[in-house]
Amino acid sequence: MELKDKILLRKRSIIETINDELKNMCQIEHSRHRSVANFLSNLLAGLAAYSFFPKKPAIKYDPVQTNQLSLI
Repeated sequence: MELKDKILLRKRSIIETINDELKNMCQIEHSRHRSVANFLSNLLAGLAAYSFFPKKPAIKYDPVQTNQLSLI
């Protein structure tokens, strides 16, 4: 497993918290839209509502750059 995948795996609880807030509080998970325009307007409204939340979980992620050569 790559190093960046291992780092993100440790942050899984934060990622799941954000997904839970988007689904339950912002009501993004609604699959009975009759048109693409309704889906997009619901998605954008949910993301706009999320942007006004006072506390948002965050991940500090700095990509690791390696200067290693690999032999193929």
